Amino acid sequence: MGNNGSTRGARKPSGKSSGSSSRKKPADGVSRRALLIGGGTVAAAGTAAVLARDELKRLWWQVPGVEKPRKPGELDYPGATWVAASEANWRRADRPDDFPVDRVIIHVTQGSFASAVKVFQDPAHQAATHYIVGQDGRVVQMIRELDVAYQAGNRAYNERAVGIEHEGFVDRPKDLTKAMYASSARLTASICARHGIPVDREHIIGHVEVPGTDHTDPGPHWDWDRYMELVRRAATAPPGPSPTPSAKA
Repeated sequence: MGNNGSTRGARKPSGKSSGSSSRKKPADGVSRRALLIGGGTVAAAGTAAVLARDELKRLWWQVPGVEKPRKPGELDYPGATWVAASEANWRRADRPDDFPVDRVIIHVTQGSFASAVKVFQDPAHQAATHYIVGQDGRVVQMIRELDVAYQAGNRAYNERAVGIEHEGFVDRPKDLTKAMYASSARLTASICARHGIPVDREHIIGHVEVPGTDHTDPGPHWDWDRYMELVRRAATAPPGPSPTPSAKA
């Protein structure tokens, strides 16, 4: 799921020099032009080295033996139950080492909990989120937070975000239950704590706010003030027992 303007500097008068003797060369005989060109080459080489280093850092995890250890069915959030999404609906990565995670994207399924799980397991769907939260508060994790979910319709946002689906329909306020809000808020607070994401509306956004999207979720009935207050409370609450995952996925 830039400003192309430029500023032109003032031009100096174009009057001709009265003689070539006023132009001096460096003592070692190297022209000023050569120094400028050489300096530019060094600067360009330095920039290229930085870019190459960043790209190497981004790809380093793909070297055999470097990738973070993984276990099938391992959870990032202890209150969730694991149900794997189809591998066609996400991309293997090693976040945040290759892509920093700085967003949580809120979605609404436009269907039931079971139907969301089903379509995320369908390779033809070509989309999924990391989590689904039910109206009863249960949470299922379908993609590791390490990996990139095809969720936002915007590659850059896919790479930087963790996505949470919520069971229901955007035009039915009754679907947005107290249990769902509370459970989702705890999940979002946990994600923000793990990745150092600020708990604010710049970093916790709706699918509708992703640039280029044609989606409207979580819809006009999603109570952002209520939700953000719940997330803030969960984020500042003293540590307690880990949430117990629902036996029913």
